[in-house]
Amino acid sequence: MQMPEPDQAVIDRRETICRDLRKLVAADCVIDSVEGRRAYDADGLSAYRQLPLAVVLPETVQQIAAVMKYCHGEGIKVVPRGSGTSLSGGALPLADAVLVGLGKFNRILAVDYTNRCVVAQPGVTNLAITHAVQADGFYYAPDPSSQIACSVGGNVAENSGGVHCLKYGLTTNNLLGIELVTIDGEILRLGGKHLDAGDYDLMGVMTGSEGLLGIVSEVTLRILQKPATQRALLVGFDDTGSAAKAVGDVIGAGIIPAGMEMMDGLAINAAEDFANAGYPRGAAALLIIELDGPEVEVNTLIDRVAKIMDSAGASSLKVSNSEEERNLFWAGRKSAFPAVGRISPDYLCMDGTIPRRRLPDMMVRMASLSQKYGLRVANVFHAGDGNLHPLILFDANQPGELQRAENFGADILRACVEMGGVLTGEHGVGVEKRDLMGIQFTEEDMKQQQRLKCAFDADHLLNPGKMFPHLHRCAELGRLHVHKGKMPFPDLPRF
Repeated sequence: MQMPEPDQAVIDRRETICRDLRKLVAADCVIDSVEGRRAYDADGLSAYRQLPLAVVLPETVQQIAAVMKYCHGEGIKVVPRGSGTSLSGGALPLADAVLVGLGKFNRILAVDYTNRCVVAQPGVTNLAITHAVQADGFYYAPDPSSQIACSVGGNVAENSGGVHCLKYGLTTNNLLGIELVTIDGEILRLGGKHLDAGDYDLMGVMTGSEGLLGIVSEVTLRILQKPATQRALLVGFDDTGSAAKAVGDVIGAGIIPAGMEMMDGLAINAAEDFANAGYPRGAAALLIIELDGPEVEVNTLIDRVAKIMDSAGASSLKVSNSEEERNLFWAGRKSAFPAVGRISPDYLCMDGTIPRRRLPDMMVRMASLSQKYGLRVANVFHAGDGNLHPLILFDANQPGELQRAENFGADILRACVEMGGVLTGEHGVGVEKRDLMGIQFTEEDMKQQQRLKCAFDADHLLNPGKMFPHLHRCAELGRLHVHKGKMPFPDLPRF
């Protein structure tokens, strides 16, 4: 719900801050009007909205550093924002914080085929990386469904994955280096064009840190050569339990597909209406299994997987016979989220992860919860690695339905942890899962995480209100922090 416009004291403070920011960046790169700020009042978790205090759109890394140094010196909170596609409220503004938008950092800086990497600014879209190198037979493996819109800087912040993360990994497995700006305006570089960086794994710390430790200003991403052959199987099942078990059967046979996705009946029909991908409308569940590699290997694996599917009770099986048909199979899956938007006024896209062997149990639990809350759920899974994306359908115009949907989602996440999984696979914690952190972590666990936060941001100015349900002052947490004005890792290169 939108908060009312603040009182005169806050308006005066905004004017002062914006006047100072216009000394650091171009005047038209500072937005203080209500109309201008409203474009930034939410991210992909659109049930929550808040006008930021002000918006600044830096154009160079030096400008980011200057803005951060100014905000640090004045004690002003900062919320970083990439493309604003976060589904956990990770880029949700604060009424007393400056929102730093990275939309102007949208250039690919270098393509290096010798070292098989691309250097890009954080505002470049995920899919643009593949488009930049595909003519030469390369691609960027992580491919979240939002890849046409989401930015690579945001992918680093949330450690995003996609349909090919089963075989090729998440962002963290395809990230070689980053440039980042700390809250006090230091510009640091971690990693580079080599596969493994030495010393502490600080790049691993930054990946998935949700904007709480610094602002990523440049990324170096690993690109891969396109496999010689890629083919996909479209497998229908008459019940979701059999499809879920079949996922484990494939992995148990020692086969690691490039991707293995699962959709239930509601998602199948919504996607088919949208994409006309040839999905079996009568199926209760659908698996899309992609195999890649040398042609002889792929053909052998197709035969093996087909036998596993038959033993698991598949009701239909179709194998792609052309690149166009393979892309069509995936087009339906990639469009599942917007397709569901055609059958419901609103939906919540959840994100949790469970062990693969518990997929059948989760399908039963999901059906029970759907009945309990009186809300439909369309299931779309990265089934190969157990990453669930249930879409809870509701109508925000109906009193109480949003709250029921949120309670439904919370119960799904509780079930994930209960079954040996975790709260998030790629969307992050943000504000959506913040108050559920105690389900997965003990109080001491969260204090230790906050000690790391304090090492980078002792005053809790960067993206406050996200991830932790209860904040502690750094002085209360012990020794794992540095005094104001000193960097925790003084031997890192500075620029």
